[in-house]
Amino acid sequence: MPPKAPKVKAKVKSQEEQRDNSLQAVVLADSYETRFRPFSHERPKCLLPLANTPLIEYTLEFLAHVGAEDIFIYYGAHSDQVEEYINASKWKRPTSPFKSLVLFRSDATSAGDALRDLDNRDLIKGDFLLISGDVVANIAIEPALTSHRARRDKDKSAIMTMILREATVNHRAQVTSHKPVFVIDPTSDRCLHYEEARSSAGQGRHVTLEPDLLSMHSEIEVREDLIDCHIDICTPDVLGLWSDNFDYQSIRRGFLFGVLKDYELNGKTVHTHIMNDGYAARVRSLRAYGAVSKDVLSRWTYPFCPDSNHVPGHHYRYHKNGTYQENHVTTAKSSRFRGRCVLGQGTAIGEDVTVSESSLGRDCQVDKDALIEGSYIWDNVVVGDGSTLRHAIIAGGVVIGKGCTIESGAMISYNVQIPDNTTISGSQKLSRSSLASKAVTERINNPISTEEAKYHGSASDSDDHSDSSNASNRIFQNQQASISDSSVSTMKSDESDFEQTEDRSRRASLFSETSDEAATNRDFHIEATASILDGLQKDDLPEDINLELTAFRMTVDASQHEIRRAVVAAFMKRIANLEASGTGAREAVHRVFSKYRIIVERLLFDKDTREKPDQVDFMLCVQRELLSRSNAESLLLFVAKETYDLELIEEDGILQWWPDIRSRHGNMTNIRGLTEQFITFLQEAEEDDESDEEEEEMMEQVWMEKRNSTSKLRVE
Repeated sequence: MPPKAPKVKAKVKSQEEQRDNSLQAVVLADSYETRFRPFSHERPKCLLPLANTPLIEYTLEFLAHVGAEDIFIYYGAHSDQVEEYINASKWKRPTSPFKSLVLFRSDATSAGDALRDLDNRDLIKGDFLLISGDVVANIAIEPALTSHRARRDKDKSAIMTMILREATVNHRAQVTSHKPVFVIDPTSDRCLHYEEARSSAGQGRHVTLEPDLLSMHSEIEVREDLIDCHIDICTPDVLGLWSDNFDYQSIRRGFLFGVLKDYELNGKTVHTHIMNDGYAARVRSLRAYGAVSKDVLSRWTYPFCPDSNHVPGHHYRYHKNGTYQENHVTTAKSSRFRGRCVLGQGTAIGEDVTVSESSLGRDCQVDKDALIEGSYIWDNVVVGDGSTLRHAIIAGGVVIGKGCTIESGAMISYNVQIPDNTTISGSQKLSRSSLASKAVTERINNPISTEEAKYHGSASDSDDHSDSSNASNRIFQNQQASISDSSVSTMKSDESDFEQTEDRSRRASLFSETSDEAATNRDFHIEATASILDGLQKDDLPEDINLELTAFRMTVDASQHEIRRAVVAAFMKRIANLEASGTGAREAVHRVFSKYRIIVERLLFDKDTREKPDQVDFMLCVQRELLSRSNAESLLLFVAKETYDLELIEEDGILQWWPDIRSRHGNMTNIRGLTEQFITFLQEAEEDDESDEEEEEMMEQVWMEKRNSTSKLRVE
């Protein structure tokens, strides 16, 4: 009987196809952003609870739901906590639906760094899902996978398919400030242009399209009604492009924008798959946190709801009154629940308490007459008699005293204790974390204390994990009520660094548009600072850094103040690096500013004007950036003198900056000491110049009078 070779071949081919079609997934568990501060100072964002379930559980449940087999999780911040949680979870047990789950501890500071590292490991062999560790979704992606694979078989240049969810423009899960706009060719589902459109006051959003797009495509759609789920189906070519372009840092504003813009150079195309069914959203911001929490409690994410009890040890049941309750929950008969609520195990609700559209974690205690509305309270929180909480986030271990008012938008991080009869304004963030105290950037409008409350500034080394805008560290201490053994830092949203803003009580809601906008500004600051610093460390030409910075600024429509702030932060970090290598502070300042003076020159547009707002803003950025440095006084003097000697900051600019109230506010005044002598020198020199000018004018006047007198005598 002849051998059946063809069947053997068919079997081998089937195994190869099976390997090729097995789905791998890369989870970016670190968001590389600062939107969830102060909570992310003490816990990684991916482990923060949403409806009493860690965020990453939703992402991993979704991956199991769609049949992903090999999972690679990248994480950096609080790596020990991530490892401990994942290793103890059901995902690492023999019964896990995944064939493999590999953890990669990374020191990456952006998604780009993580994906370049993944490319170097050579682990991705076929199509893979790229997903953030904060995605909540129940969509079926098989149609998207089928379309992607069919497209890839026909056209190898099709490297990525983005899964987008169609929704109304005003859907609560939509981004409201820098809204993603996709320009799509509906005949091929190809994405032609991507932009994050910012709306200005009194104006609508607008996008800028190349004329060639209109001439080359008979039909295009401009879509701003799509929720970007941050679920991408990628080929291995995607990783290669990340490795080839080290300036790509973020997935959308960096990679996607760059690939679409450089289509003529790389020939790669990105496509879209728009879903009309199911739920998908990313918990990108605090506003999104509230929106997605409501959707989970409203069962839009089914089967990923609290009563599905996907997390081992959870025992939630859904009650007719719209609440999800675990075992051993105690509620007084006079307590009232309105809308969807969730109550964790061991939580006790006292007499005449009203809870509306809120979630409470395990072992919480809410005493009589309290009101909780639209708030998210994590484990082991105590709320005292008669306290009111509206649209706030309260982290684990917080104790709120009797008669307190927590206003909309307030955020209280782990283990903070609030004295009785205290009001926390919606613009405040409270934290005991030493990291959080370094991130304080603005004046405190409403101190949470009596008249005896004190604010103390402390100087410390800059923190790599924090924003580069480290500033005055205002630490709250109450002499009457012992708030805690350690200090409490009070933080405000850094929507504007220096300018006085209007009363924000009207827009202090946790879910306001300013949350997204402020977060986007922080993201730009981090990414721009990292890009500039990278160029300084590589000894790149100033013109090259300027060119990249200009392109980056145009991509996100950043203001000149944001650019100056990022340049100052990068310069100060580079100076710190040089100091660490043994260079003196004065020499380090001279080396950086003299070589890269052209970068500063192109940020100042007031050289020919009487007022010097740009130069004042630059020096305020320097002053604020130095607040956390131990040798801040010396560095401020060296920078002021160096920029003056290089004619970057004019004498008028220095003298207008020095008396500015922002330069003398709070801890800003603590580092002015040594620079005062330099200011005195400039002021005296200016007075001498004015005196010389007056003397010259007087001599000229005497000479003219004498000349006129002589002429008169001659005539007579």
